[in-house]
Amino acid sequence: MSAAYCRLAPGDPIHGPYDDTEDGFPAEEESVLFERLMLEINQAGLCWATILKKRAAFRSTYADFSVDRVDAFGPAEIERLLAGPGIIRHRLKIEAAIANARRVQALRQSHGSFALWLEAHHPRSPEAWAQLFRRTFRFSGGQIVGKFLISIECLPGSARSGLPGLLRILERSPPWRRAPRV
Repeated sequence: MSAAYCRLAPGDPIHGPYDDTEDGFPAEEESVLFERLMLEINQAGLCWATILKKRAAFRSTYADFSVDRVDAFGPAEIERLLAGPGIIRHRLKIEAAIANARRVQALRQSHGSFALWLEAHHPRSPEAWAQLFRRTFRFSGGQIVGKFLISIECLPGSARSGLPGLLRILERSPPWRRAPRV
């Protein structure tokens, strides 16, 4: 997030709650990780406020970001999502959600969970993370990956310098403070 965003967020009814309690804090629960990745994918090309305003609709539409339920979506669900006004109606983003649900299921098999897969790859440079995500997930460019990883504390970047949120993050010795792998 930019310094301008962090000046905007405190007290803002849309940005404030997310900035104060989620952005830059660790996440391990599969549905939370999947949600954050899908929100970042859907934000591509749009304003973050748009995504936050539609967040409840995303949760409802994507079955509370249950990987197993989203994996079961077929052509009828894709058409339903494309017709629904509550979310971003972009075919590639919707198809990416379904494909990425399948990839998260595969990570369960290979690593035990999405969180353990992330942990197995700590620490990495932003460029190495982007390459890994491009090989693993759909619709996951460098900026999307960077914002996702910052949002779950895998990379530094939540511009809270001097704010209580950053101090709470630093107290936990986040994984990005380790030397990155090449």
